Amino acid sequence: MTGLERAELRRRFAEEARSGRPDLSLLCLLVGAAADPTLDEAGLDGAQVDLDSLAGQVPFRPGGPLAWAVALRELLGERLGFGGSAADYERLESSLLHRVLERRRGLPILLSVVWIEVARRAGAPVYGVALPGHFVVGFGPPREQVLVDPFDGGRVLTGRDAELLVTGATGAPLEPSMLEPAETLDVVRRILDNIRAWAALRPERSDVALWAVELALLLPSHPARLRYERGQLLVRRGEFVRGAEEMEEYAALVEVVDEALAERVRQEARGARALLN
Repeated sequence: MTGLERAELRRRFAEEARSGRPDLSLLCLLVGAAADPTLDEAGLDGAQVDLDSLAGQVPFRPGGPLAWAVALRELLGERLGFGGSAADYERLESSLLHRVLERRRGLPILLSVVWIEVARRAGAPVYGVALPGHFVVGFGPPREQVLVDPFDGGRVLTGRDAELLVTGATGAPLEPSMLEPAETLDVVRRILDNIRAWAALRPERSDVALWAVELALLLPSHPARLRYERGQLLVRRGEFVRGAEEMEEYAALVEVVDEALAERVRQEARGARALLN
């Protein structure tokens, strides 16, 4: 058997997402397995071994937050060439951890996952920081926090740099709450959002959009509208009855707060069923 069976993959993803301490690297690798049918159990284990090996190359407890940041930059950014460019936004593999480890290229959030997982294994006080529009990595407690940008090779960011990243992406000022550590499931949710956005620009890749939505629905907390999105994707792929049923279930959920929306969705579901005639 190549790859993981769909039902087994979904079971493992849901189980890990609902565990007391979800494993970020495993969840990201299971996302990769949904995209890449050649990624089997050995491949999952191999990627974890790669992260362990990288962590083994980090100097032993180099010092405070800045020393940790510099040590990771020298290893991952300078010596091994992990980083990103505008072209990486066009590639699905830039959102898949096992491929980012192979290519050493990826989106900011996946490169940050590499930094986080390597640094964590090496004993660093590390966490992700979900700035609006650009994910980065933080080291140390709030008063000593050091931010680095793995997409830019691990460049250490000044406070002004962080402000420019936020205002450039949103036009809004940097708020202190934006610098708090990101929760594991929020990181995974953002990765799946990126994949859905990539697929939305490529109607021929509704297969990618569908599995990304289905994994997002397995997270403990998710917007109900994902049910509607899944229904639309199923209809687009010719699964009219399943798509209509999903829309009708979504309509039942939202009816208590928005009757007009529920009726519009039910009309869309009826239209999907009519396509069978």
